[in-house]
Amino acid sequence: MESMISKQNNLKSALYDIVVMAKRNILKIKHNPDKLIDVTVIPIFFMIVFSYLFGGAIAGGVQGYLPIIVPGILIQTLVMSSAATGTQLREDLDTGVFDRFKSLPIVRIAPLAGLVVSDILRYAAAAFFSIGTGFILGWRPEAGWGWLVVALLLAIFGACAISWVFALIGLLSKSASTISSISTMVTMMMSFLSNAFVPIDTLPHFLQSVAEHNPITYLVTAFKDLANQGEFTSSASMTLFIGILLVVIVAPLTVKIYNRKI
Repeated sequence: MESMISKQNNLKSALYDIVVMAKRNILKIKHNPDKLIDVTVIPIFFMIVFSYLFGGAIAGGVQGYLPIIVPGILIQTLVMSSAATGTQLREDLDTGVFDRFKSLPIVRIAPLAGLVVSDILRYAAAAFFSIGTGFILGWRPEAGWGWLVVALLLAIFGACAISWVFALIGLLSKSASTISSISTMVTMMMSFLSNAFVPIDTLPHFLQSVAEHNPITYLVTAFKDLANQGEFTSSASMTLFIGILLVVIVAPLTVKIYNRKI
């Protein structure tokens, strides 16, 4: 009985430490609002520019292009914002703040877990500004707002899973600028080699197979199926599978390397 009570107290203490670390990261955003540019200004800019530049050429007009570009910009923004986990982690390691954390009576995993949890705020901002801009331009979820919420939750889950990959890169990289360069290159390449901006059948044949098996394609398609048809299709199942696989494999590896470094 005492052992069970002790475990419960330890769990509560660990959760409290994680919440405190998450609050710390949120306060950093509050005092440095420029850190939210990538999830506020950029999705608005891309949504408007892509819609009016490519809408006519790809779909015959802006309204015809919105069902493609709104999910595409949303997923691209979420994936790109997930890279901030690795960048922030690397910056904290470089500035020596983790040396201070080691001297505090908190669980060792709290700073890392708090960083991952606080990034959910960034994903929520990305979703709000992406969907909000699309709504202003005329996009609507055909399956209703309830299914849109389900689609957004799945998309945010995917971003959270990917953030563990960037956290691992942050631990292995030598500088925050390196992470930024790698993440930009990878996310842009994956986004353009998918169905985020153009239908896959418009791509050259040798790129179509690449795009069809791109995780971004699964996530974009899953979002469209949920928001427009109200259906949990194979793309949604594949998105869940890939996300869980990343968390199961990458998260423990990240935590192991993290514990070694601090």
